[in-house]
Amino acid sequence: MTEPDGRPFLYVVVCAAGIAADVGRLIAAAQESDREVGVIATPVAASGFFDIAAVEEQTGRPVRSAWRMPGDPRPFPPPDAVIVAPATFNTINKWAAGTADTLALGTLCEAYGLGVPTVVLPCVADALAAHPAYRESLVRLCGMGVRFGDPYSGEVQEGGARPEFGWERALDLL
Repeated sequence: MTEPDGRPFLYVVVCAAGIAADVGRLIAAAQESDREVGVIATPVAASGFFDIAAVEEQTGRPVRSAWRMPGDPRPFPPPDAVIVAPATFNTINKWAAGTADTLALGTLCEAYGLGVPTVVLPCVADALAAHPAYRESLVRLCGMGVRFGDPYSGEVQEGGARPEFGWERALDLL
């Protein structure tokens, strides 16, 4: 659902990976493409993986990580699209299995049922990505219409640098 001013509303689901500290890059890119943004964090991501105060200032909205109480107002309108970045091994596998034990996972499971376009930027170490459950989860999510960006393992490359995470690429996949 678009905002009253006509701008589409994007949910950004942030998982607990070191690269999450740079989520402001995705938010800025989304805002530059005339989208409003609301951030939902996994409970572990909200425990210090990114600067919540900075994200709240950037979006003008609270970062959500817990269910609201019955009768509490909805802090975000329904989404026009969802981006999961960075998406961890745990979140991808639980989501594919239909587990909705956190606000982030419940939101992702519901987005599918509502037909909301969803993009994932995986951030999974190579050793975990080799696990058969992960490969099966990717197949299931792809079958649900979820779009994936290039995998990111965060492994140090030759020369000691890490590859760039594709924050802005996520918007191209919507």
